Amino acid sequence: MSKTRILTTAKTIKQIIGSKGEDAAVSVLESKGFAVLKRNYTVHNVGEIDIIAEKDEDIYVFEVRTRLNRGPFPDSAESVIRSKRNKVMRTAARYIDENGFYDRNIVFEVIKVTHDEQGNVLEVEFVPF
Repeated sequence: MSKTRILTTAKTIKQIIGSKGEDAAVSVLESKGFAVLKRNYTVHNVGEIDIIAEKDEDIYVFEVRTRLNRGPFPDSAESVIRSKRNKVMRTAARYIDENGFYDRNIVFEVIKVTHDEQGNVLEVEFVPF
């Protein structure tokens, strides 16, 4: 008799809150006139970009960081360390190449999403990369 492995797609609380943060970020972007081009763009063995959007002919690359509101430290934007920034830039280069956006201005930003103990979004803030 063979054993059957059951795969689950259940998300952790952290993943659920992270998804809510990305959804909130997209809502804010769209309310500000951004067109979301891609979410969770991944290049195998290179990196992942949370949101790629366009506004006024510029391409925006957003890293979303969702954190519990526990005072000013640690700042979630500071968690985007050099190695993560490099991965995002290499991944963005691939996206630019695939889509021929060589003549576009590329803007990199972190979107800080703050939530409460229940996971409700409290604030969405944009920080230069």
